[in-house]
Amino acid sequence: MKSKFAIIFTISTLSLAALLYTLDFIFNIVPENLLFFSRWLAVVGLILYGLRKRTLTTWILISLVIGASVGHDWPQVGISMQVASKAFLKLIKTIVSPLIFATLVYGIAGHSDIKQVGRMGWKSLLYFEVVTTIALFIGLAAINISKAGMGIIPPANQHEGLPDVKPQTASDIILHIFPENIAKSVAEGEVLQVVIFSVIFGLALIMVPEKKRRPMVNFTESMSETMFKFTNIVMYFAPIGVGAAMAYTVGHMGLGVLVNLFQLLATLYVSLIAFILLVFLPIGLIIGLPIKRFIKAVGEPVSIAFATTSSEAALPRAMEAMESIGVPRKIVAFVMPTGYSFNLDGTTLYLSLASVFVAQAAGIHLSFGEQVLMVFTLMITSKGVAGIPRASLVILMGTAASFGLPVWPIFIILGIDELMDMARTSVNVLGNCLAAVVIAKWENEFDPNAVNEELLNAKIPDNEHLPK
Repeated sequence: MKSKFAIIFTISTLSLAALLYTLDFIFNIVPENLLFFSRWLAVVGLILYGLRKRTLTTWILISLVIGASVGHDWPQVGISMQVASKAFLKLIKTIVSPLIFATLVYGIAGHSDIKQVGRMGWKSLLYFEVVTTIALFIGLAAINISKAGMGIIPPANQHEGLPDVKPQTASDIILHIFPENIAKSVAEGEVLQVVIFSVIFGLALIMVPEKKRRPMVNFTESMSETMFKFTNIVMYFAPIGVGAAMAYTVGHMGLGVLVNLFQLLATLYVSLIAFILLVFLPIGLIIGLPIKRFIKAVGEPVSIAFATTSSEAALPRAMEAMESIGVPRKIVAFVMPTGYSFNLDGTTLYLSLASVFVAQAAGIHLSFGEQVLMVFTLMITSKGVAGIPRASLVILMGTAASFGLPVWPIFIILGIDELMDMARTSVNVLGNCLAAVVIAKWENEFDPNAVNEELLNAKIPDNEHLPK
C-alpha cells in the first residue's frame, strides 16, 4: 500500500509541475511562487520514490534534480556545494590507478597469455579507430547542416580565460604515452601511462618462474577485489557528490544558460543521439548484446559521468557494471582504461562540431578537406584527456591557433561548455562500456550466464546494516 501511494504521489506531483511549467512557457501566466511550490512538491515525490526503490542509480538521478533545483532557487548555496562534488571526485581518483594496475596485471599474468594480450590490443585499437572516425564524420555533417556558428557577432569583451597552450607535435604525443616515473603518472592521473606500465609489468610477471610469480598474482587479485569494495563504499557518497555538482553548475551558470547558444547545444545533443542510434545500437544488435540488461548496467556510470563531466569519475563503476553482465575482468581491465585514451566517441564528435563552429563564427570558409585535416589533428592531440573535465576545450584552443583560427569563438563556447561536456562525457563512457562487450564477444569470452545480480542491483543498505 505504501509503495503504491509513493508511486501515485510521485506521478501526480511530476505531472502537476510539468503542466504548470508548460502553461507558464506558453502563456507566461503562472505565478513564480506556485512554480516554486510545484517544483519542490515534485522533488518530495521523487524522494518518496527513491526511498521505496533504494537503488544507487535512482538516487543519483533524483540527486541531479534536487541539485538543479537548489542551484536554481538558491544559487549561492549551490555554488558553496562545490566542495562536496570535489571531495567525491578526489575519492574516485584515488581508486583509478590502483584499480587499473591490479586488474590489468592480474588479468594478464593470472589468466591470459602474451598472445591474447596482443590480440586484444589490435582488436581494441581497430574497433576504437573505426568508431571514432564515424563519430568525426557525423559531427562534421551535423555542424555543416545546422551552421550554428554563422552570424555570430564578436563580443566586445571576454572575462573568462583559458590556460596558455602550445600545439603538440607528433613526438610530444608519442612520448606522452610512456611513463618516466610511475609514481608521477599515478599522481597526475595519466591513465594511459598507468595502462602501459601495468601491461609491461603483467607481461614481465608471466616470464617469472611460477614460484615467484604466484605471490604477486595473488596480491593483485586481492588488491583488485579490495579496490572494487572500496568503490562500493565511495559510491554511497555518489548521490551527494553528483547532486552537489549539478547544484554548482546551475548555481553559477543559471538555467537560463540553456537558452544561450541553443543551436550549438541542440546540434551536439541531436548528433550524439543520432550517433547512439545509428552506430551504438546497430553494433549492439550485430553482436547480440542483451540491450535491456546493458542499459540497466550502464545507467549509474553514465549518470555519474553526466553530472561530474569526468569519464574518470565513472570508470570504477563502469568496469564493475560490465563485469556484472558477463564481460571477463581481464577484458574489462584492458579495454576500458585503454578506451579512455583511444575511444573518445563523444569528445571526437564534439571536437569536430566545435572546430568548424569556430571557423563559421569567425567567417572563415574551410573546405571539406581542411575540416577533416583539422579534426583528425584534434582527434590525435586529444588522446588521454577524457578523465579531465573540459580538457578538450584547451586542446581545441591549441589546435585552432595552429590552424590560424581566432580564439574569441572558443570563449563563447566556454560559457556553455559544461552543458556540452556532460553529454560528450556520457557518450565516452557508454562507448567504452560497449567496446568492452564487443571485444569480449570477439574473443568468445562473453558469458551472459555469469550475470552478477548483486552488482547489477546495488542497493542503498538499510540503516541496521550500516556500521555504527
